[in-house]
Amino acid sequence: MPNQSTLSIPNIKTLDKRVYSSYPDLVRLQNQAMSFTLLPHLHAANSMSGRHLSLFRGRGLNFEELRHYQLGDDIRSLDWKVTMRTGKPHVRVYSEEKDRHFLILVDQRSGMFFSSQHTMKSVVAAEIAALSAWRILKDGDRVGLCIAGTRQVQWQSASRSQAKLLTQLKQLETYNQRLSVASVDEPQVSFSHWLRELSSRALKQTTILVISDWSGCSEQDIRHLKQLQQHNDILSVMVLDPFEAQLPEEVAYQGWVVGDGTHQLSLDSRQKVSKASQYLFDQKRKQLQHLTRLMAIKQLPNIVLSTDGTHISAYKRAVGGV
Repeated sequence: MPNQSTLSIPNIKTLDKRVYSSYPDLVRLQNQAMSFTLLPHLHAANSMSGRHLSLFRGRGLNFEELRHYQLGDDIRSLDWKVTMRTGKPHVRVYSEEKDRHFLILVDQRSGMFFSSQHTMKSVVAAEIAALSAWRILKDGDRVGLCIAGTRQVQWQSASRSQAKLLTQLKQLETYNQRLSVASVDEPQVSFSHWLRELSSRALKQTTILVISDWSGCSEQDIRHLKQLQQHNDILSVMVLDPFEAQLPEEVAYQGWVVGDGTHQLSLDSRQKVSKASQYLFDQKRKQLQHLTRLMAIKQLPNIVLSTDGTHISAYKRAVGGV
């Protein structure tokens, strides 16, 4: 297995880090993959919690404790030396190690190429995906990336190989830097198609991390996620820009025209701006409510990150770091 120590990245001229992600920057994020642990709220007895008490066979056995024999204990676990010395039967308790498999779904579709503040949503998603992947690898678990671009969705199987992770980060850079104001999504990369393909893979005992603005997510999609959650753990990360929940009033005086690639709307009055803002607010509130209820099933946080440039620290705090 390749050495997981910090890699030496050559100094090269990079793009604006607020607009595009670069491979060297994604690799350097391994230096920040400390002081937090993914999914700390999972119960230790959960079979998906990785290297904890589990019914599934893994890489070995960890000694947990020595305790008095209880009715139903396997007599093969008796510690005869302690039993003879104390005169009372004692058993040695072990827990089985089990690798946790992670699949990180990272959204790099056209709608992610937007920000009204500091950092593009696409950059936020890419950096959180890379940071999470490094943390997972440092924990000795398996990780794979699923990247949704404007034309296709690329799936990678989970692996503990650092070399494979580096290859995936290079692919993530490629998808990220393909985005522009002219980008248009193909129908096969819609959020619903993305989830249907995920469901068709019949994943079990996998932790699925979804990093997206959740644009296009419907109630039916939430139902698909609930079904997936019966055999997996799902952690939601919503990348949200303030403009997506409320438009500033001054937009009415700046001649803005907004569109979705098919339809356009001229925001040339305060009334239109107010109606558009209310619609955006209602849509995002509905999505947040659905996701919050979904995360509550497994007592996980519903993480919302902004484009204000504080996403790394905010993400660490949200998953229980410092």
